[in-house]
Amino acid sequence: MKKNVNFLIVMFFLLVTIFSCKKEELPTENNKMTYKGKDVNVLVEKIFTAEEQNQLTPKDVIDLLIEGNERFMNNDLTARDHSAQVRNSTYGQYPKAIVLSCIDSRVPVEDIFDKGIGDMFVARVAGNFVNEDILGSMEYSCKVAGSKLIVVLGHEHCGAVKATIDDVKLGNITAMLAKIKPAIEMASDYSGEKTSKNKEYVHLVCENNVKNTINQIRKNSPILREMEEKGQIKIVGAIYDMSTGKINY
Repeated sequence: MKKNVNFLIVMFFLLVTIFSCKKEELPTENNKMTYKGKDVNVLVEKIFTAEEQNQLTPKDVIDLLIEGNERFMNNDLTARDHSAQVRNSTYGQYPKAIVLSCIDSRVPVEDIFDKGIGDMFVARVAGNFVNEDILGSMEYSCKVAGSKLIVVLGHEHCGAVKATIDDVKLGNITAMLAKIKPAIEMASDYSGEKTSKNKEYVHLVCENNVKNTINQIRKNSPILREMEEKGQIKIVGAIYDMSTGKINY
């Protein structure tokens, strides 16, 4: 009886060990999975090493983001095994870029660039402006973690921009919108109707806000300015068109 019990215990732990090993096996790049009755390829992107990241140029990264956005617009997003990517990136990260975006829920940053876990840093704040904390995050991303590109991403129909145009005053929102007001001053010579109902004016202020943010990055971060001057990174602005999904640089 005792031998039988011991045998069962050994078999139990053996099965647990086998099951655990299978669970930890990482998928290959072209694993197939069934989704809605169809076989689809699931991509597990190789997590970049520091050496591979270092070989990229800022232009390389821009090209990768443009290609990803084209896939997004064509509804051809990469099917990814996020569980595997999480495990693969546990002990290190070497993202290609940092994107500063508005908090708008209609702008899912990783999706619109068709990027996965470990591909990019993302900072978000209503109105995509910079402050000391975000500048520090950008400096970490580029100087410490090796990212090659900073993208300041504005978007059409931005609520923060419209609220700034309307001179909204409410709690901490008042101080936040003050950081976007320089974009309005930059459009002082605009001859049309300067209200949030004028789409042309809102678009102009949105573009100005991106330009002002880039100016503030270069002005208030000697680290990033020097890196850009040396060609180690590039700082670019872009506007996301909600009606098409296209990112315009």
